[in-house]
Amino acid sequence: MAKKERIGTVVSTACPKTIVVVTERLYPHKRYNKILTKTKRYKAHDEEVTCKNNDIVIIEECRPISRHKTWTLKKIVKTATQEE
Repeated sequence: MAKKERIGTVVSTACPKTIVVVTERLYPHKRYNKILTKTKRYKAHDEEVTCKNNDIVIIEECRPISRHKTWTLKKIVKTATQEE
């Protein structure tokens, strides 16, 4: 089975070797068909501590590393300094 991947933005790097990534999903409301945004936060393992806040990253599913960490950093798509 293929491993799941998500693209999101880093919102926290406070814990050592851990990043918090937020992903957004757009979906229509069932009754009113208004487009709504749903966000989800993932804790991911960053072994080399290379990420900074506002980086856009790809995370990949892995075995449980700790109680809440089941994702690892796969690739940094865009760094925060490139966006400015």
